[in-house]
Amino acid sequence: MSKFRVEIGILAVKFNEMKDSKEFGINTICVHTGEVKDTQFKGAVSPMFVSTSYAFEGVDVKRYPRYFNTPNQEMLCKKIAALEHTEDGLIFGSGMAAISSAMFAFLKTGDHVILQQVIYGGTFNLVVSEFEKYGIEYSFTESDKVADFKALIKKNTKILYIETPSNPLLGITDLNAISSLASEHKIITMIDNTFASPINQNPADFGIDIILHSATKYMGGHSDISAGAIAASKEHIAQIWKTAINFGGNLSDYTVWLLERSLKTLNIRVKEQTKNAHEMAVYLENNAQIDRVYYPGLKSHPQYALAKKQMKGFGAMLSFELREGIDAMDFQNALKLIKPSMSLAGLESTTVSPAQTTHALLSEEERLERGIRDGLIRFSVGIEESQDLIEDIEQALLACAK
Repeated sequence: MSKFRVEIGILAVKFNEMKDSKEFGINTICVHTGEVKDTQFKGAVSPMFVSTSYAFEGVDVKRYPRYFNTPNQEMLCKKIAALEHTEDGLIFGSGMAAISSAMFAFLKTGDHVILQQVIYGGTFNLVVSEFEKYGIEYSFTESDKVADFKALIKKNTKILYIETPSNPLLGITDLNAISSLASEHKIITMIDNTFASPINQNPADFGIDIILHSATKYMGGHSDISAGAIAASKEHIAQIWKTAINFGGNLSDYTVWLLERSLKTLNIRVKEQTKNAHEMAVYLENNAQIDRVYYPGLKSHPQYALAKKQMKGFGAMLSFELREGIDAMDFQNALKLIKPSMSLAGLESTTVSPAQTTHALLSEEERLERGIRDGLIRFSVGIEESQDLIEDIEQALLACAK
């Protein structure tokens, strides 16, 4: 073999080693990590393997969609793990499939879990509707302060569950403090990282064990995918996998392929949305028709310093309360560009009334305890020009005044 071929071979080995390292920039990870190589036709994008039946003899891996190990599933998990700075990952048919699989993987009868008070309504409903059936105890904190979690710890506490920024009030929980508290008591930590996305926050860097996402949101990003994701250590993923294969929450390979496509632009999309969200938050805070704005990127936010410490960007989600006398639905119906819509995190800007949607399963008393009033609007900021969004809000407020 010539010296030239030897050197080329060494370079190729080094490049392949680098592909699994953390040395790549975020856009390179989004585009290239977890690609399925088209070895037959050398196409530029991942081929899609849609088979539900694979050989069981003479193969290294016995593949089956419900086992989360088809070629597209397997490779997408690598991309998600790389984005969240973890060893491994799993993908699901929805965020709730991911959350329920993760929780039940570590909980059994007689165990206890502590949850942050203000969390996604679906997660709250899962806990209060299902846990008692299995003899699992649960407690909700009174705030996002670490002291509240500490006060609730019992001998049988197995999980500390947080959401930061929280849905829908954008509260911030101290990741380092939660991680330290859990480590001291040998408790597993879980976080819903949907609002931040891996672009703006990486909880694993602060010692959080299990990172959960509704991949329907920023990971999908185009309002056309329903999916969920978990990122964690190989040990924790192996434990979750044992439960997940029984729950059957796997994602179809067609949607897996679409999600991998969407993740290629994740960093570009989220950064633009985050920039727009900050501009919108500043505008709304200075608008006399708005009583209050919830956005961790505003210096008026009570946890601004903490958000700045643990987030790389403040996110593209915010909430605001309309001045008393302005009906939330009248305002949203008057919008012409921004769409009143159930979900969030798409390229298009959307609004929703949490009291009527995400937290509708809570009683009025429970909603008010969590600061979720009828005039609260959750605003998912898209990639449109911020001035166009401002003008749309202005005309809607004017229409309501009339």
